[in-house]
Amino acid sequence: MDHVSPKKHLGQHFLADPNIARRIVDSLRLPDGVTEVLEIGPGMGVLTGDLLKHSEYRTTVVEIDRESVDYLGRNFPALEGRILSADFLKQDLNKLFPGQPLSIIGNFPYNISSQIFFQVLAHRQQVREVVGMIQKEVADRLAEPPGSKTYGILSVLLQAFYTVEMLFTVPPHVFIPPPKVQSAVVRLTRNDTEHLGCDEKLFFQVVKQAFQTRRKTLRNALKPFGMVPEATTNPVFEKRAEQLGVADFVELTKHIEQHRVIAPPSVNNAKSRREKNVADETEEE
Repeated sequence: MDHVSPKKHLGQHFLADPNIARRIVDSLRLPDGVTEVLEIGPGMGVLTGDLLKHSEYRTTVVEIDRESVDYLGRNFPALEGRILSADFLKQDLNKLFPGQPLSIIGNFPYNISSQIFFQVLAHRQQVREVVGMIQKEVADRLAEPPGSKTYGILSVLLQAFYTVEMLFTVPPHVFIPPPKVQSAVVRLTRNDTEHLGCDEKLFFQVVKQAFQTRRKTLRNALKPFGMVPEATTNPVFEKRAEQLGVADFVELTKHIEQHRVIAPPSVNNAKSRREKNVADETEEE
């Protein structure tokens, strides 16, 4: 029988319910101007078959598992020339789809789902939509508003550039092999924000640093940015990262831009060594 064996080290759990597969594919909206669809980790092609029924989609798949690549080549001749045997996390989407807006879909391996979303963020000007099945706990985190213990780094960074929707949950028994967790399908749709109005590289750094020591007040969590004490008298520095929304982090980034102190290299080096011993409260993303 022609099949692919799920591989634990790749986090493979193949969806075996065609009705759920159809529902996931039907969740694609293809924003204006999008015809390119990239499926991540198609496995045995349960989503792929439904994608190929849509003539308006130009479907490409990227798969790291060589056995799956061979299976897809044998069973989906319509994909000829559009099966990428590669690691999605190492791809430059601008080179793969030059000048083309893109929708991404997939039953994402749970062990790299956060990394996939960081890759999406790195290509946020090109990726207009994402429909992904992920661990429900991660899905809850992505869509969470400020104030929750599960609200974190990806919540802020994704919500800065995308509208995040939790679409539906999926039980373990529809997978081969069944995962030990509940799954959920989320949809990310690119919002109208082309630029945050601050140094976006610094924004990412501020958000990550704030949540890596999320139990501390921002005054203590953001010490590595080297602000003079007078610059941290604003009441926002009494708060913790989970209390701030996207707009709050934008304003905080602007404030840090204006008030950070650039120390001599020798001081910076000594300081960075000390700070490696301070980051004792990290957040798993």
